[in-house]
Amino acid sequence: MAIPWLIACYERFPMASNNQRTALAFAAVLALTPIAAEATISRAMKFDEKVEKARSIIVGRIVSQESRWDTNRQRILTYSKFQVEKTLKGEPAQELTIVTPGGTVGDIAQDYVSVPRFQTGDENVVFVRDTSVGPTVLYFDQGAYRVDKDASGERIVTPLVSSAVLVDMQNGTAVAPESPRSLSAFENSIRDSVGKHARMRMKMIEQKQREEASLWSQVKRNKTLVVLALLGALLATWQLVKRSS
Repeated sequence: MAIPWLIACYERFPMASNNQRTALAFAAVLALTPIAAEATISRAMKFDEKVEKARSIIVGRIVSQESRWDTNRQRILTYSKFQVEKTLKGEPAQELTIVTPGGTVGDIAQDYVSVPRFQTGDENVVFVRDTSVGPTVLYFDQGAYRVDKDASGERIVTPLVSSAVLVDMQNGTAVAPESPRSLSAFENSIRDSVGKHARMRMKMIEQKQREEASLWSQVKRNKTLVVLALLGALLATWQLVKRSS
């Protein structure tokens, strides 16, 4: 089934780059591999991109959950209420309810691939984004982490991604999930990433200001030419109006 799918993708995207086509071929190979039949293929998101795109990043414990139908009774949504311990990015909050697709209402259950599954009592790190139905997890299960204690009592952050095959779409190669690390190291990585993006934005602002200042200085140096150009434009406009009348 993967070969016709790959051919269809080539026909649909004739202008795709070699890297993109390599990624398509890699996905087809995965589709033909028996072990991949139960796995999810997802585009690997870089840590810095997740930090940049997240509206907020929290560390918290789930204190309650409720699943119910959406307003159109088409999807079941699960509402997980977090008691927030720390806000690593964004506006601090004491509680936050995260909405995820899937859940069980009565004798009907819905499940979605790559959507993180939270459990009451668990402690998690969540990268949050806003949606029309409320805050949810950024980049599906790549935006959620489990927090556990090791034998020494240190808190360790582990990605929730388990069966997913993460693919670097630039070169079409599989990428290993993030390695577990201490919560303190995880917080430092977020701070470093936020600081790096802030410096990049500042550089862009400074570059724009320099360009605007340079343009203004050129206008001031050539103000005689600018005035003559404006007068010429006004004269041309006046002549055009005079002819039309």
